[in-house]
Amino acid sequence: MDISSIGNLVLTLVEKISVIVILAYLLTRTKYFTEILDKKFTLKNQAVVILFFGAFSIFGTYSGIEILGAVANVRDLGPMIAGLIGGPIIGIIVGLIGAIHRFFIGGFTAVPCTLATFIAGLLGGIIYKLNKGEFIGVLRAGIFAILLESLHMIIALFIAQPFSEALIVVETLSFPMIFANALGMVIFAFIISNRLKEKKTTEERNKYLIELERKKQELKIASDIQRSFLPETTPQIEGIELSASNVSALEVGGDFYDFIPITKNKWGLLIADVSGKGIPAALFMALSRTMIHASTMGNSTVANSMEQANKLIFADTKSGAFVTLFYGIIDSKQKTFRYVNAGHNPPILLKEASNEIVLLKARGIALGAVEDIKLQEAEIKLTPGDEVILYTDGVTEAINQKKEQFSQERLIKVIKDNRNLSAQDLMEKIQNEVKLFVDNQPQFDDVTLMILKVTKPEDEE
Repeated sequence: MDISSIGNLVLTLVEKISVIVILAYLLTRTKYFTEILDKKFTLKNQAVVILFFGAFSIFGTYSGIEILGAVANVRDLGPMIAGLIGGPIIGIIVGLIGAIHRFFIGGFTAVPCTLATFIAGLLGGIIYKLNKGEFIGVLRAGIFAILLESLHMIIALFIAQPFSEALIVVETLSFPMIFANALGMVIFAFIISNRLKEKKTTEERNKYLIELERKKQELKIASDIQRSFLPETTPQIEGIELSASNVSALEVGGDFYDFIPITKNKWGLLIADVSGKGIPAALFMALSRTMIHASTMGNSTVANSMEQANKLIFADTKSGAFVTLFYGIIDSKQKTFRYVNAGHNPPILLKEASNEIVLLKARGIALGAVEDIKLQEAEIKLTPGDEVILYTDGVTEAINQKKEQFSQERLIKVIKDNRNLSAQDLMEKIQNEVKLFVDNQPQFDDVTLMILKVTKPEDEE
């Protein structure tokens, strides 16, 4: 047979396996095939796979081309694939179906062809076992098909009689048979490999989504817990109007504020910003808030209570984190405000009488940075109409699309322009101005505000 005839024979065989490949692709999308790939064997899915590949093997025989009483076919492809994906039992049964069918067709190559088909399923199953149930991949599957069909030709030479005719058949069919079966195996192996990759990707995606949902739930719980650390209500202090708010950049954050009862007429006002963001900052925030609260309860000495809190925080933290804070005690009867500033943004005092801006500065460093600190204690006298705005750097360092910061200057302008608003309305005004300034830029830091306003006699009435 010349090269042209061999080429035509190869093309004919490829055309035949195209139908099989399409049907095989559809099989790979079924739940039965997926269960087999997952090694979840049941009588039903094994029966479906055996019937399909058994029919596959029979069709491979009928779709062949007869030459000198022998048929160039892709019959062995079914048992090979069945064994590679389902193991020895499935491979052997499919091999027997194809082999018995081929045996009863007859012909002088009936015995070697029958034997080769059975061996195809058996060897596929053995490879499955040796590879611990994992599919061997496209390249090795193609090599397996080449070697199996080469063995098929060798068996035919040794068993088929007369030898002269067997030799002619082998010489004629070797290349078409090996090529067609190898090509069919490579195509099918490619389909299986893609299905496995798709399945793995789907599993990883589902695992990721489950993990993401779990983390969201954990973060929500963490956020709820952290929110519980903040005061639920604003205390009613005679002659003083208070308002406070905390908006985290993430589900959890490091900013916090607190209202701490000292005596009947004295309240501690605290605003703080923990270094870092996210879960670590939230955990350190919880630690800091607990230590500070413990140090301030009933303690009317501002500097001493914060210095004590620093010792407790420093002793318990090993991460190198720190917390900046502003803490002051408002005396509602005397209208005095004694405070310390531990490395925090200085609150802004707007004096009603003079329209003067005073920054509440005092010497001090952040808590938790070093073991022993000395904080400067300062005091101011408040008069009706005075406003004190406590804030974290999430307000003044909010960035717009031009990479400009909201800045302390803009904050002061908003305060001055809206001095007649209530504490709550002024806080909302500041928040809205920050949002308008940043536009669509994401919030990168927590925004926390506390506003104290001394009420005027007419307001009290």
